[in-house]
Amino acid sequence: MSEVKLAADIRSEFGKGAARRVRREHKVPGVLYGHGSDPIHITLPGHELLLALRTPNVLISLDIEGKNELAIPKSVQRDPLRGSIEHVDLLLVKLGEKVNVDIPVHTEGELAPGAYLVEHVLNALPVEAEATHIPESVTVSIAGLEAGDSILAKDVPLPSGTTLAVEDDTVVLQVLAAQAEEPSAEGEGEGEEAAEA
Repeated sequence: MSEVKLAADIRSEFGKGAARRVRREHKVPGVLYGHGSDPIHITLPGHELLLALRTPNVLISLDIEGKNELAIPKSVQRDPLRGSIEHVDLLLVKLGEKVNVDIPVHTEGELAPGAYLVEHVLNALPVEAEATHIPESVTVSIAGLEAGDSILAKDVPLPSGTTLAVEDDTVVLQVLAAQAEEPSAEGEGEGEEAAEA
């Protein structure tokens, strides 16, 4: 798991106007919370944060005015049009501490011959892992699966030290038969009427 170092400044101004001023400086307002401590309002460098958040569940080493803290992203608000980060909530973590996170599920392999579709019931799998050893993703083999087959949470291979945070029999993905489009009944009726005319 990758660790990214970011410098953060403590923020003393709040509200929409203050947040806009922070963003104009190419920074992102955020809140750091956890371990029963009072939330710390911070600003983070916008570009570096954007790059860091490309990795799911990235571990962020924060330098807050000379004090080091470890955190993982919990909530990211983005501008719906530009995709830029508007605000971020970070959760304080410690070495060896277990946290609940959702990790992306990827597939590999080819389905059995025939036209089938793979439906991801869960795009991300809820797991419990050490904060400093969160897997970036899990990979599931769909080789040879046929329509009607499914993969359950207990079938997903997890790295050492990572456990499921959902029921074992939760469906993660299932294989569906491809549906052939049938001509609509209306279309058939219109054709018959035209023939009669």
